Amino acid sequence: MVTERRKRLLELVRRDGFASLPALAERLEVSESTVRRDLMHLERDGLTRRTHGGAFYAGPSPHLSHFRNRQTAEWSKKRAIAHAAEALVPDTGVLLLDGGTTTYELARRLTSRPLQVVTNSLPVANLFSSRPEVDLILIGGYLKSTSGVLVGAYAEEMLGSLRVQTAVISAAGINETGLYNTNHMIASTQQAMIRAADEVILVADSTKLGRQSIAKVCGLDQIDHLVVDSQIDKKWFEPLRGASINLVVADDLPADDGAAEDGGAAIDPTPNHH
Repeated sequence: MVTERRKRLLELVRRDGFASLPALAERLEVSESTVRRDLMHLERDGLTRRTHGGAFYAGPSPHLSHFRNRQTAEWSKKRAIAHAAEALVPDTGVLLLDGGTTTYELARRLTSRPLQVVTNSLPVANLFSSRPEVDLILIGGYLKSTSGVLVGAYAEEMLGSLRVQTAVISAAGINETGLYNTNHMIASTQQAMIRAADEVILVADSTKLGRQSIAKVCGLDQIDHLVVDSQIDKKWFEPLRGASINLVVADDLPADDGAAEDGGAAIDPTPNHH
């Protein structure tokens, strides 16, 4: 019975993007305290995000192959990275988010902030679309159906007319020569994102280090912060220090951690920090 009630509660929140506490209690014919407990459970699973008077929908991941093909072991790393990266994002201002899966995890944690959000990702835009506090700008362009991201000349033209405080981007590979992605069109769009930003945060799990892909995005010197999981090999500290990157090593999260839990991130003292 509890499981069914929580499924129904989640569907009510998902359908409208937001639902108030009194409305949920009335629809489910339970007390507001019961709804609060259910919302706490759903929030630990990263499905909702509580706010004053109700809850917003915050997941699950979209039904796209880019998300379906993720491995559970790597997804725990992405969640830890998103958790640590959240502390680097200003509470207000203009934030640009690309369409990576780790970036999506970070976006789920930011749905309660009064931000101006710029994104080329339909899944990320959907997280913020029902938020009246958020000014949402969706970058247009060629739609990649596997990931729901918009890239190409139109996207780059639009990005060229914008200025943002912080850009959060992802990568398919990182090595001493720079940041790489699997598609030239994606890489070119990410280059436009970097040009538009005062500060660039790269979120990438440790498996991406040492990899090189077909399309180079930029050199390491164009990245201000790299947020990575705790399995990073320490041999990377020196080249990152040489590029003056602020390396943030994310603490491992408990298995039941959701978007609402507070926790730490270990900032490695070896690399230089801006």
